[in-house]
Amino acid sequence: MSLLKLPLLILSLAAALVASACGFTPVHAPGGSGQALYGQIEIQTPEQPDTRGDANAYFLVRNLEDRLGRSTGGDYRLDLTLTSRQEGQAITADNETTRYSILAAVGFSLTRLSDGTVIASGTETNFTGYSATGSTVETLAGERDAYERLMLILADQISARLLATADPAAADTE
Repeated sequence: MSLLKLPLLILSLAAALVASACGFTPVHAPGGSGQALYGQIEIQTPEQPDTRGDANAYFLVRNLEDRLGRSTGGDYRLDLTLTSRQEGQAITADNETTRYSILAAVGFSLTRLSDGTVIASGTETNFTGYSATGSTVETLAGERDAYERLMLILADQISARLLATADPAAADTE
C-alpha cells in the first residue's frame, strides 16, 4: 500500500520545489501585494449610461471595498467603467420572454497617485440570469438579485486580478 503512495509523494515534493524555485509568494503573505494594497486604494464610482447605473455602481464599489479595504486617502486610485445589458434567452411560441441574461463588462485602471503610474489595468466580463415566469414582484426581485450577483462576481474578478498582477514594489523602482 505504501509503495502505491510513493509516486504521489514524489510528485507533491517536486511540485513544491518547482513552486518555490519560481519565486512564488502568497498574495496575503507579509510583504505580498495583498498587504501592500489593502486599504490603500481609493475606488472611484463608475459612471454607467443605463437606468441601473447607480445601483450597479453601488454594489460594485461596495463589493470591491469588502475585498480591497475602504480608503479615503490611499496611495492608489482605481478607476472603473461599467456597462451592462439584458438579453432575452428563453422565448415562448407566444413571443414571451421567460428568461433573461444580464451581461456586464468592467474596465479598470489602478494608478499610483504619487507619480501617476498605471500599476494594473484590464477588463473583466461576466454574465448571470434570472427567470421571468413568476409574478411581477418575483421577476423584479429576481432581476435585482441577478444584478447584485453579477456585481459581486465582477468585484471578485477585479480584486483577484489586481492582487495577482499588480506589483507595487516593482512599480516603485521604475
